[in-house]
Amino acid sequence: MLVTREQLENQEVERLAPYGMKVRESRGRKYREDEHPYRTAYQRDRDRIIHTTAFRRLEYKTQVFVNTEGDYYRTRLTHTLEVAQIGRTFARALGANEDLTEAICLVHDLGHTPFGHSGERKMAELMKGYGGFNHQEQSLRIVEELEERFPGFRGLNLTYEVREGIAKHETEYDVVNPAEYHPEEAATLEAQLASAADETAYSTADLDDGLRAGILDPLDLKQLEVWNDWCALTHECEERFNDLVRHRFVRWLVNQEVTDFVTATDQRLRELQIDSVDALRRVGKPIVTFSADMERKNRPLKDFLMENFYRHYRVSRMAAKAERVLEELFTAYLNRPELLPKPIRARIETEARARVVCDYIAGMTDRFALQEHQRLFDPATQV
Repeated sequence: MLVTREQLENQEVERLAPYGMKVRESRGRKYREDEHPYRTAYQRDRDRIIHTTAFRRLEYKTQVFVNTEGDYYRTRLTHTLEVAQIGRTFARALGANEDLTEAICLVHDLGHTPFGHSGERKMAELMKGYGGFNHQEQSLRIVEELEERFPGFRGLNLTYEVREGIAKHETEYDVVNPAEYHPEEAATLEAQLASAADETAYSTADLDDGLRAGILDPLDLKQLEVWNDWCALTHECEERFNDLVRHRFVRWLVNQEVTDFVTATDQRLRELQIDSVDALRRVGKPIVTFSADMERKNRPLKDFLMENFYRHYRVSRMAAKAERVLEELFTAYLNRPELLPKPIRARIETEARARVVCDYIAGMTDRFALQEHQRLFDPATQV
């Protein structure tokens, strides 16, 4: 039996909570398109994102560890998949739209430069006099301008709600810039869930990667209340710390975070009497939340990662090398555009040179940026 798009839309109306974003209530696309016979608009958005060049490049873009450090650490792609997994769980538990949540989760990091947050900081510094840079705006540029897959328009022509989810993606480390996406309105619950899934995924995953790499000392975990909670529950913390213990602890921690979040957010929705998408938007700011107790436990975890992982000398050395690579590439291309590939160079005739160079570098993978740097600056390397 073929399930039609109309049937899927009817099922959303019956199944989703009153505040869940129904696809038939979408604010639509910039360019009109015929609907698909058996996929909703949000499902098509998800599929378009997965098939972009920018999405495939995430496989070789840094989360924390540069690609050359090993095959077992998170990349932007594996991080994105983990965010989507957690986001779907949030949405399913709270009666939100899973397809919309998944699409926003999958698209949220498309605009990241190579070499992670250090690469983004360097690119923002280099572009300070040329209009600036942040990865959310770059993600919007990718889906609205840079990906060319349709004859009638540039970009992917995604629905308003997915694009809004990029513009209003908000975590402790992300800058919100809603611009044309009604900054006075709160984002959909699905966009808020994607932001929370991102924060949950990187905190737990970075802890996992730091322990795997030996950068974080298991003995130092005793200063974290979440670790002591797990120890009290399992009574296994006196044993030798190994991969199995690490896997079990991180798995338990993710479950604790997710369970707390959906419980606290459900309570918040009830307290505010959110009975529609419009009521949610009128709040004007995100309402999703962890419990006060979990927030209290998460603060030391984030501080622990910042001090002992993100600022560790090994990570700082990787960042220093990455920043040098990006700065030298940017300077070379800006001063000598003839070094750029012909299709990229052709854009300079109609667009600002610095922005074209920025788009080109931001789209690079770690591996390609390192190879390109070697081709340009190592005389022994064949061009």
